[in-house]
Amino acid sequence: MNLEDLHDVCGILADQDGVWFVDNEPVPGAREALARIRKRDLPFRIISNTTTRTSAELAAKMCAMDMFVEPREVISPPRVAAEMLRARKVKSAKLVIADAIRGEFHGIEESDHPEVIVIGDIDDRWSYALMNELFRMVIDGAEIVALHRGRYWQVADGLKLDIGAFVAGLEYATSSVATVVGKPSATMFKAAVDDMDLISEDVVMIGDDVHHDVAGAQKAGIRGVLVKTGKYREALVASAGIKPDLVLDSIAVLAGVL
Repeated sequence: MNLEDLHDVCGILADQDGVWFVDNEPVPGAREALARIRKRDLPFRIISNTTTRTSAELAAKMCAMDMFVEPREVISPPRVAAEMLRARKVKSAKLVIADAIRGEFHGIEESDHPEVIVIGDIDDRWSYALMNELFRMVIDGAEIVALHRGRYWQVADGLKLDIGAFVAGLEYATSSVATVVGKPSATMFKAAVDDMDLISEDVVMIGDDVHHDVAGAQKAGIRGVLVKTGKYREALVASAGIKPDLVLDSIAVLAGVL
């Protein structure tokens, strides 16, 4: 894929944090890039693995930085997971999630003997006692549903361990396999492509994570574009064994290409 190929895309998917902004500071040129997408009237969706805020809150965060995104344009793991569980007629769950997103799971009863355990970001509330409680629930038959399986993410003072480590620990201890909703699961990419009423071959995914954004998109039949902002680290990309379809210095490049 060459830079010129971006002229012909029919829809754009993009990660949020690390692509459009880092720690509440817009990436230079990001506003202009989004304005160009709007001018071209290209279908556009944010695919974020953030599980501590609703889609409306994630959209509002970008709007506050003068990058206007509608809540319907944000595809997030809580939204997709809740829709999936309701479609499966799941009645009870242990919700290991931020309080802000509990409303997404309306109609599903919280239980100490759940059908599923939903795992999201809970910051520093992780503990041995909690892990042991979840371990026993899985041993008793509960299914693990991970809102994502992130390895790490970017904060002001560097990289920070993500919830994938806790999900992997439970899988190892219980000899089970989690159902993963967020990136790099094809579930998220399919939900976004379907929401735009497009097909995978006509869409590109832009992200700063070579594993979850790029490789995840490629496995879903979508071209994966890597930007050198956010959590991007040259050494980590070099050792990943993953070849992006295209590498850009930042999302700002879109302003000059589209």
